[in-house]
Amino acid sequence: MHALLVEDDDRMAHALGTALAQRGHTVRRVGRALDALRFVHEAEFVLLDLGLPDLDGLELLRRLRTVCGAPLIVVTARCEERDIVQGLRAGADDYVVKPFRMAELIARIDTVRRRSGPAAAGGDRPAPPGAPVTVGDTEIDPVSRTVTVAGGEVRLTRREFDVLAHLAARPGEAHSREEILDRIWGDAFLAASRSLDVHVAGIRAKTGRPALIRTVRGFGYRLGDGR
Repeated sequence: MHALLVEDDDRMAHALGTALAQRGHTVRRVGRALDALRFVHEAEFVLLDLGLPDLDGLELLRRLRTVCGAPLIVVTARCEERDIVQGLRAGADDYVVKPFRMAELIARIDTVRRRSGPAAAGGDRPAPPGAPVTVGDTEIDPVSRTVTVAGGEVRLTRREFDVLAHLAARPGEAHSREEILDRIWGDAFLAASRSLDVHVAGIRAKTGRPALIRTVRGFGYRLGDGR
């Protein structure tokens, strides 16, 4: 598969590029945000450093997400919780802090690509079967991958929609954290499991319906009544 590597450090870019090539991937490396926006349309997955010389990496991430649905992993030295939360909310599928072990990063890439599906490179994914689910004035359509609230469309990130659609597929059930992490992230014991809470908070905030997802204390989440 073809990777877009957005990294301005030559040594890090060489190490990442070599590791990806050894896995059979082709790589286009760029060191500037403007070049990332120029070439992202051809990428099947993206590795993004946040410390770029011409634009803040989080702002670039937001811009990339408006034009690209490919799986994207942030690989950065920024390790503050605020940065991690902002990166995930802006649309990153995973967040890896430097320094890291290359084998772990490759495993995370494989997991994100597997869960995102091969069609994600073009911004579309195979539509899951099922009729739209209506909760109060909120409609979740798994086929068109859209969410509307009071008749207006709400834009969720791909991962946020996946979480919401998973809960909506069996609306009467409570889903454990481990089940959701395994289904959406591919790892029930993912170290970054707090990203699930970040995505749930994002869904609640963007829809303006905090009761759309109910917390089952000590267990996980379930679809709420939407009020």
